[in-house]
Amino acid sequence: MAKNLDVSDRSRLIVQSEIRNMTLECIRVGGLNLAQGVCDLDVPQVVIDSAYEAMRQGINAYTRYDGLPIIREAIAHKFRTFNDAVLDPEKNIIVSAGATGAFYSACLALLNPGDEVIVLEPFYQYHVNTLLAVGAVPKYVPMSPPDWTLDVDAVKKVIGPKTKAIIVNTPGNPSGKVFTRKELEDLAAICHQNNMFLFSDEIYEYFVYDGRKHISPWSIKELRDRAIVISGYSKTFSITGWRLGYCVCDEKWAQMIGYVNDLVYVCAPAPLQVGVAKGIMQLPSSYYENVARTYQQKRDEMVAALRTAGLEPYVPHGAYYILADVSHLPGETSKERALQILHERGVASVPGSAFYSNGGGEDLVRFCFAKKDDILTRACQMLKG
Repeated sequence: MAKNLDVSDRSRLIVQSEIRNMTLECIRVGGLNLAQGVCDLDVPQVVIDSAYEAMRQGINAYTRYDGLPIIREAIAHKFRTFNDAVLDPEKNIIVSAGATGAFYSACLALLNPGDEVIVLEPFYQYHVNTLLAVGAVPKYVPMSPPDWTLDVDAVKKVIGPKTKAIIVNTPGNPSGKVFTRKELEDLAAICHQNNMFLFSDEIYEYFVYDGRKHISPWSIKELRDRAIVISGYSKTFSITGWRLGYCVCDEKWAQMIGYVNDLVYVCAPAPLQVGVAKGIMQLPSSYYENVARTYQQKRDEMVAALRTAGLEPYVPHGAYYILADVSHLPGETSKERALQILHERGVASVPGSAFYSNGGGEDLVRFCFAKKDDILTRACQMLKG
């Protein structure tokens, strides 16, 4: 008897993101999209000009699997000056197709099917989907609002013989949580005691508010041999469509992550590597300070509008998302409440359930405030009614 053709069992675990679903619904009703984190601010001119010049100069062929020397050296410079940490551009950096590509390559290289990975809630759905895609098993630990406090004892309780890693996202999507050095040191102790990796997604590292400071696990000596740092400039330079990110880790992990990156992506776009590298090296520190200042102003505008609208926000300390309490709105689920906001106020958000397991997040929705001033102001007026 002939076998039936069907999709793989693995792919059945992966569903379309609610972020995409709400974006499609927003388009259908002609609303303002504060669901998807598509930063629509201006790209620094040096980044565009340098990428274009690289194309003109013929930098259009395959690069080494871990990236051109110019971008690996720029990333190493950035770690010295911004993260107060030293790394070797020849041994510790893998440039990939976005931070998502870097994370996927790292998971394929370091995790076996059945390995358990601790995921802190609220989580970024792509992290969970990537774990499922490689056959890993997420183990969820909730953080506590309003500041999304990390319960170290709760983390310890879910660790078993199959636990291989923990994921942190700092600053966090969707919560805006910025992990403190003390929290990271506590996790470092747990990782050492239980022989675990620590994956750290730091794509929003320049979006930190109220005088806080981003701390990368790579800057903590006790984590150097097991920290897998994922980041990039998609958000910072507003180039989400360029798909260029990187992984930083100990050289004993970097080579295999690089081999997987070569297998899946071959390399990141060559001329765009140059554009990003020149941006890193040539933009002054004031550029990044202005990013944080500008987005803090946008955050504050959005927070004020949500409070006026009766949607009490959990004020984020970083990134460019806000979770708001919608428990008083009609509906049984966060999806129903998000749709009500879209249909009645014309503003799209993401149901909070997209960031939780096992029925959590039903009283929350997420808004993105990474919009140009006129669009954000209009959205705030629409929310206030």
